[in-house]
Amino acid sequence: MLIFLFIVTLIIGIMMWLTPEIKRRTRLAPVGILFLSFIFLIASMVRLVGPGQVGVVVLFGRVKEKTLMSGIHLINPFASIEKMSVRTESYTMSGKAREGIIRGDDAISALTSEGLTVKLDVTVWYRLKSEGAALVYRDIGPNYVEKIVRPAIKTVIRNMIAGYEVADIYTERREEIGISIEQGLKRALTGRNIEVEKVLMRNVQLPEMVQEKIDEKMASKQEAERMVFILQKESREVERKKLEAEGISAANRIISKSLSSSYLQWYYIKTLQQLVNSPNNTVIITPFDQKLTPLLNIPTGGQK
Repeated sequence: MLIFLFIVTLIIGIMMWLTPEIKRRTRLAPVGILFLSFIFLIASMVRLVGPGQVGVVVLFGRVKEKTLMSGIHLINPFASIEKMSVRTESYTMSGKAREGIIRGDDAISALTSEGLTVKLDVTVWYRLKSEGAALVYRDIGPNYVEKIVRPAIKTVIRNMIAGYEVADIYTERREEIGISIEQGLKRALTGRNIEVEKVLMRNVQLPEMVQEKIDEKMASKQEAERMVFILQKESREVERKKLEAEGISAANRIISKSLSSSYLQWYYIKTLQQLVNSPNNTVIITPFDQKLTPLLNIPTGGQK
């Protein structure tokens, strides 16, 4: 647009300068028009590339290999600038309708080494290499994500899953699978000037019969853990009762050693005295066959 204005004002200025009648009246008008055209020329040469972007220069249908970094640049006014993002981007393929670019079920289906089908959601973090942006634009185009990134994700994941059993996907080897997929994507896209930073897998859907067996296994494991807990609890209870019995036995042994005949006789007499002095007793019968000396001090008169 600016280069068009430059051409128009330049032609008008030259025509006014070459017209004798206008030139005799005033020279300011054609000079002003020519100066305005010069401003349009400079403005058409100034281009701004925003942060997180690079500019690909296209001149007469040819792509310049050198890309423009973020900032202000002066370029050929007849050249156009195609801006491309070099920020870290994410591409998601998910079974949930609103997670990825593709609406609807876009989860990846893959076959394991046993021929079982699994579905999984995946998110890939990637970015365009700034030094290779011009080649990507020239060889692939601005929609390189749909042309290169998406097919590579699907192909690499399917190839990697085919080398594992279904049990590997939900066990500790799941992390190993993720690393293998990430490395495979890096090999596939690095040559295309696309850098893969991270691959995130989630929501793995296993075949129904496999999921049922996993649920049964987990239920059996939980039941076994519950039984182990019960047995441990019972064992602790037995140990507690054993210690309690041992304590009672030890206490009885100590008490039996301390109960001598003289102590029992003393304790008997003391108890008898308490009974005699109690206002609730009127008759006290004491045995004499235990060779104990009775000591009765029964109150008389109005006293018991």
